[in-house]
Amino acid sequence: MKIIVQNNAGFCYGVKRAIQIAEDTSSDKKYTLGQLIHNKQECERLENLGISSIDDYKKAEKGSTILIRSHGATKKLKEDIINNGYNLVDLTCPSLLKIYDKIIKKHEEGYKVVIIGNPNHQEIIAMKGQVENNIEVVNTIEEAKKIKAEKIYVISQTTNLLRKFLEISDIIVRGNTNVVIDNTICTATKNRQMACAELSKMVDCMIVIGGLNSSNTNKLYEIAKENCKKVLRIETYKDIRIDDSIIEYDVVGITAGASTPAWIIEEVVNLMDNYSKDFMEQVEESMNKIHPKEIVKGEVIYVTDDEVMVNIGYKADGIIKLDELSTEEGKLPKDLYKQGDEIEVYVIKLDDGEGNVVLSTRRVEGIKNWKKLVESFDDGSTVEAKVTQVVKGGLLATVNNIKAFIPGSQVTTHFVKDLSKYVGETLVCKVLNIDEKKRRLVLSRKAVEEEELKEIEDKAWENITVGEKITGKVQRLTDFGAFIDLGGVDGLLHISDMSWNRIASPEDVLKVGDEVETIVLKANREKNRISLGLKQLQQKPFDAFVENHQAGDEIEGEVVNLVDFGAFVKLQDGVEGLIHVSEISNEHVDKPSDELNLGDTVKVKILEINPEKKRIALSIKALLPKPEKVERKPRPKKAKPKKVEPKVEMNEEVLINSDLGALLDLKLKEIEENN
Repeated sequence: MKIIVQNNAGFCYGVKRAIQIAEDTSSDKKYTLGQLIHNKQECERLENLGISSIDDYKKAEKGSTILIRSHGATKKLKEDIINNGYNLVDLTCPSLLKIYDKIIKKHEEGYKVVIIGNPNHQEIIAMKGQVENNIEVVNTIEEAKKIKAEKIYVISQTTNLLRKFLEISDIIVRGNTNVVIDNTICTATKNRQMACAELSKMVDCMIVIGGLNSSNTNKLYEIAKENCKKVLRIETYKDIRIDDSIIEYDVVGITAGASTPAWIIEEVVNLMDNYSKDFMEQVEESMNKIHPKEIVKGEVIYVTDDEVMVNIGYKADGIIKLDELSTEEGKLPKDLYKQGDEIEVYVIKLDDGEGNVVLSTRRVEGIKNWKKLVESFDDGSTVEAKVTQVVKGGLLATVNNIKAFIPGSQVTTHFVKDLSKYVGETLVCKVLNIDEKKRRLVLSRKAVEEEELKEIEDKAWENITVGEKITGKVQRLTDFGAFIDLGGVDGLLHISDMSWNRIASPEDVLKVGDEVETIVLKANREKNRISLGLKQLQQKPFDAFVENHQAGDEIEGEVVNLVDFGAFVKLQDGVEGLIHVSEISNEHVDKPSDELNLGDTVKVKILEINPEKKRIALSIKALLPKPEKVERKPRPKKAKPKKVEPKVEMNEEVLINSDLGALLDLKLKEIEENN
């Protein structure tokens, strides 16, 4: 095996300078603001030398030394560090400091500064932070098309691919009239990329060494892949696996990013020198035996924009193409996996024509998702279904990208005429029926709602106690009363229990949506019936009247009923009193209707209040003026006639007209005298 190490691989001038100054700075406590370079192993070495990494300078003790890494920092951040009592050592790459000067100058000349690069990279953040406004970062052609300004100054991230910089800057030039292009890609970066391109064309296998977060190392990997079929992306020699079959290649090229120290490169070279044919034969014997349609475990080797390479313990690596990665729309490989992740994959076929095993994570998800659905069916747990369309008889939905059917009768607890409103919504459902072989899945939202309603109802009944007050909201009104929502269960407030006064309709007292406090009169859990009272919480009208009135008070009322013996009058607080027919007028009244009409408003005087019999005696006459008395002159007395004794003559005429007894007496007297 022939090994070729790229001449300019490894640390660039700026990184070497930063590490040297960091080591030489004399300070008891030294901290780098963020990792000094994108290389975990080198950062661990610096940590052992007493140079710690922190993400916020305020975490360091006042007076300690803060090292700004070679990627630079914003102008404001540097000022804050100094103003807060820290010792600042700026390790920013000299090339970047020159770019800062260009940015400031062009900004002062009125140019809009456009930086081509990754907006999340520390180098770009630092560049953008040199001025306060009129500066923008673009990283795609689509973003470049939106750039519009009278004067534009275009620069690049120092580790950019030259091809990318030229493509994007060309778009900006075409869309504007006054554009200045300044290729600020680091010379060392350009030389390293060109050398990588040439070397990768000459070798059978290319090894790219560098930190996973190193931008320039990732660019080298992309360049190498364009020219070489077999490319390994590693951080250290430990990432070269025995199943990579490197020994089979005659010529192996090695390059490294600007953040890779020489000692790591040397370790990789030494490992490659120790490989032998006999060793690899032993390795192959230890390889896993895999077959199509199996699910196996593997470890992610590296991730690109359109694929993921996986070590599955086989003589060849596995490759997962973009369409086999995930069922989530818009997800890129880097959003799903990172190097070192252990994942499960489905084996599609053992050779894709280039020696790679074709794998899928999407199909693993499908198998697992069916298994989860079966478990949900068995234990009665719920699933989330996204409704996609309305079909005859119900709705179509997906559960983890598995198609499902929701019958119209199972959508909700009540009839819904138009189901289109559910399209696009995510419904929590239960599995009614499942058949994995036939790929049939039937769901029910209604079953979930019924359980929820039952739970709410049970909780609501915990607060229902006869004789206790409870607050609810008026749900609907009927002719006979109102239904009150008590937090999951309805109670009936009958019209007769709404008010102590007569009311024609429940709408006279309540309206839908009113929040009302009532008292529980009756409650039957088995029949789910609750009777409520409202008037029971109010003072009785007669009691209220008694508190505010007494005999002798003069008040007004409305005639509401006329009977033969008097008139009933509705008074304040809704109570009624009686005006007896004898109390209507000073004159004699035969019938109350002769003097009064229904609806008349009359002023009356309270004669008596009888709390025991709940009676009130009223009078109109008591408020009328009393009639004046007419004085009569005495009549003259007549003289009594003198009594004249009648002279009785005993003749036949007298006898005829006299009393029979007197006549008899006279006759007897006459006989005696004659005798």
